[in-house]
Amino acid sequence: MKSDLAGWCFAGPALLVIAVFFVVPVAAALALSLTDFDIYAIADPANLRLVWLHNYIQLLKTPLFWTALGNTLYFVVVGVPLSIAVSLATAVLLDSELARFKGVFRTALFAPVVTTVVAVAVVWRNLLHARYGWINHALGAMGIAPIDWLGDPHWSMPAIILFAVWKNFGINMIIFVAALQAIPRDLYEAARIEGASAAQQFWHVTLPLLGPTLLMVGVVTMAGYFQLFAEPYVMTQGGPLQSTVSVLYLMYEEGFKWWSLGLASAIAFALFALMLACTALLLRGTRGKVAA
Repeated sequence: MKSDLAGWCFAGPALLVIAVFFVVPVAAALALSLTDFDIYAIADPANLRLVWLHNYIQLLKTPLFWTALGNTLYFVVVGVPLSIAVSLATAVLLDSELARFKGVFRTALFAPVVTTVVAVAVVWRNLLHARYGWINHALGAMGIAPIDWLGDPHWSMPAIILFAVWKNFGINMIIFVAALQAIPRDLYEAARIEGASAAQQFWHVTLPLLGPTLLMVGVVTMAGYFQLFAEPYVMTQGGPLQSTVSVLYLMYEEGFKWWSLGLASAIAFALFALMLACTALLLRGTRGKVAA
């Protein structure tokens, strides 16, 4: 009994912080999504009305929401596997016995993760400039015609995906390097004795033992990519032709541009439901296939 009381006393401050800064705001946002809270309600709370599920129904009838949802899913479906593949490939190279100056390369490749996303997005916006950007200059030197990266609806989202992968792959790279170093080298030696090639060792030894790490990285990366906002906000402002409007960007505009805070809260919970469903599908799809 005394041990239980001591445990609650130690956990109490942390639980209080979680309740104040997480549970209460989430509950308030959920309640807000059931109202027509807008700028008039801010001026006079008497104007606040309970509309129940009207915001969610209106959201499903809004074409821009479906456009934003499609853009977000495109970003996630393409960006997440690409980011994980680049992270894993880089980690394998850094873990190789032939690699030199590993500490220098780890630091350099991890540096984009700790830089401010707005600052580097401005830099990339200039690099991707249709006329003056260095990327188009490099393409021109190879005889490739300039591409309007941020002004063409067909190229704007791939450009943002390229930037996001460069910005975020370093954290997963470090996780993969740690997981690779935990794999016993005896397994690779046994595989070489059996005549396995480097590709066969990677496929039959490395990947199975990285299963739990790949699952964790996949879930975390997917959750982060669903929250696409800063990149289009800085680089394209949702354009061109709404090709980079994300669900989170739409929520921002509804809440802080048009002051439809009830509808913005509904968008937030719709995004949460989508993330929860995708995470559940990922976990269900990998059940029994990931070694503990």
